[in-house]
Amino acid sequence: MTEFGDFISALGEFGLYQKLLVLFLSLPLLLNPFQMIGQVFMVVDVPHHCDTSWIRAIGPNLTEEEQLNLTLPRDTDGAYEQCSMYSPVDRDLGSIVAYGLNSTEKCSSGWVYPSAQPPSLLTEFDLVCDRKDLNDISQSIYMLGLLLGAMIFGPLSDRIGRRPIFLISILLQGLFGVGIAFVPHFYVYMAFRCVVGASVSGILITTLALATEWVGVSSRPKAVLISHCFVAIGQMLLAGLSYGIRNWRLLEIAGSAPMFSFFFYIWVLPESARWLVTKGRIEEAKKVLQKAASINKCTIPPGLLEQLKPETQTKSGSTLDLFRKKHLQKVTLIMSCAWFSDSLVYYGLSLNVTSFGLDIYLTQLAFGAVELPARFCCIFLLQWFGRKKTQAVLLLLSGLMCLVITGIPEDQPVATTVLAIIGKFTATASFSTSYVYAAELFPTVVRQTGVGLCSMSARVAGIMAPLIRLLDQYHRAIPMAIFGSAPVVGGLLCVLLPETRGTDLADNTGAATPQLSRRLEILSKRDTTEDGVDLEKDVYRCSESK
Repeated sequence: MTEFGDFISALGEFGLYQKLLVLFLSLPLLLNPFQMIGQVFMVVDVPHHCDTSWIRAIGPNLTEEEQLNLTLPRDTDGAYEQCSMYSPVDRDLGSIVAYGLNSTEKCSSGWVYPSAQPPSLLTEFDLVCDRKDLNDISQSIYMLGLLLGAMIFGPLSDRIGRRPIFLISILLQGLFGVGIAFVPHFYVYMAFRCVVGASVSGILITTLALATEWVGVSSRPKAVLISHCFVAIGQMLLAGLSYGIRNWRLLEIAGSAPMFSFFFYIWVLPESARWLVTKGRIEEAKKVLQKAASINKCTIPPGLLEQLKPETQTKSGSTLDLFRKKHLQKVTLIMSCAWFSDSLVYYGLSLNVTSFGLDIYLTQLAFGAVELPARFCCIFLLQWFGRKKTQAVLLLLSGLMCLVITGIPEDQPVATTVLAIIGKFTATASFSTSYVYAAELFPTVVRQTGVGLCSMSARVAGIMAPLIRLLDQYHRAIPMAIFGSAPVVGGLLCVLLPETRGTDLADNTGAATPQLSRRLEILSKRDTTEDGVDLEKDVYRCSESK
């Protein structure tokens, strides 16, 4: 029986068509790091104190230093308190100077920031003192958007296609990303960030599906991880962009407006031929396959095209399908745990870039620079050691790095940053491995649903990561201990998963274990003939058209 993998082999497993497709899918990912981590650079802490201009009504000639000395209490180090002030009184200036003020209260009239400070989220929306936690809460709201995107766009792309979801997500990210730059209130900012998070999630999961469903078995990791390398490049661009543009509204426009340049994808982005076949849309599938073969300068044998038929009564998968079959249930639960662990340690380290003690822009540049080799190395690690071993070991290492950081003294920022960079390397490689592994473990009819469910678990971890950071007020080691423990557990569980290296993508939920690719199975035999019949004649390869 002809499998869909035969058509991919016939048109070329990773020809010019697939390379262009991966490039088109990867370009929007350059902007994803800005949406995920950019807020860190919009809320850089600056000196501030309560607005005590009330005393100007009775002492208009006071110097700034005299005003602060009369109206602000000092802490144990002798510096002015940032979150409290002396309560305003109705006495005259002479009385205040002679007897001073004793009663204190929280800042009731806002705060004062350095006049030379460019507008930032912190200064414009007063994210200090009692409102300081709103910064981490807004990051969690963004992660909630990623979760909602996984819940909505994962199953939806299994039903209406990968292409429309990808295009809708690009439109939403561009519109609401630019819209954020004009919001008047912080709560509106958080609502828009939630929508942007949902669109980012839609782009990520549809990129994964299109990248894996259009290429051959041996090139699958390469296609996915090349797209992930663009995320790493985006991380480095973020460091430079945020260093050069300190006005948060201009920075938001610079990081979001380029999404509108991808609208030409309406005319060039193809639908997944594999998905079209599972939906019974055979003629459409034939057209895109022939177009791909033409660009790859290959020909698909007419006899092979005639064998392109939909599976009997193929239905759209649902979330329940992932739990009806025992083998899918195990895969779903363990991969969800792995994605949860990946996300927790990845965002735990990424969002802590301001807490390691070194320059935040250089640290972000290092974090981005280390992601590029991390994702690139995965291409070889997955081929040499397989998916299961790579996933398990990388998770364990990322967790161990975080646990070691908990024992480093605060006065050793260089050691802490080095360990954090190593942890970021392994966490990034582990996350990339999870994308490839999950796409290979789930059948086509429920692939987006399965990956969407895994993505949901990752987004739950993303929501938790900023909130876990708030626990450092009790002890600085608590957040890192949590970020490190989860990957260790996830890595141990991955040992129970099946290996998918060299296997064909399953199209339905029937297969209990991944099936070895027909091409690899035949070529792995020492003797390719049996009873005088050439077995390799049943394997279709790309042949250049005349």
